[in-house]
Amino acid sequence: MGGSTEFSCRIRSRPGSSWPAVHLAAYLGATIEPTFNRVALSAIALIAIFLPGVLIIVAILPFWNDLRERPMIQLALRGVNASVVGILIAAFIRPVWRSAIHSVFDFAVSAIAFALLVRWKVSAWIIVGAVASVSALAALLSPAG
Repeated sequence: MGGSTEFSCRIRSRPGSSWPAVHLAAYLGATIEPTFNRVALSAIALIAIFLPGVLIIVAILPFWNDLRERPMIQLALRGVNASVVGILIAAFIRPVWRSAIHSVFDFAVSAIAFALLVRWKVSAWIIVGAVASVSALAALLSPAG
């Protein structure tokens, strides 16, 4: 397989990927030894990228219930939870907000859909259908469309 140009093109082909490290490991595993079985090397690289996390989970699991009951650990977990929520919001804003919310109408539709989902507990499939229908109708009625 190719050199740095191919590597760069392959990495850039998935800019919105949620797991760039996994894609990188699979790619490097497949290209590290061209004479060996690329699928096997890719699988080994994928296992290697997940192995540290799995080992940490296996090591902590027997002690998890005891750890969870300690007040300092509970505070730390609340902080981790808040951090994860912040990261998820940032991950939502960048690709979704910038690519989908272009006008006040888009914002209103998304805010109403969010309220229906969270406040009134409407089924997600109903909201998706309603938003798709409203968006299609708006596209048909808009002067540009």
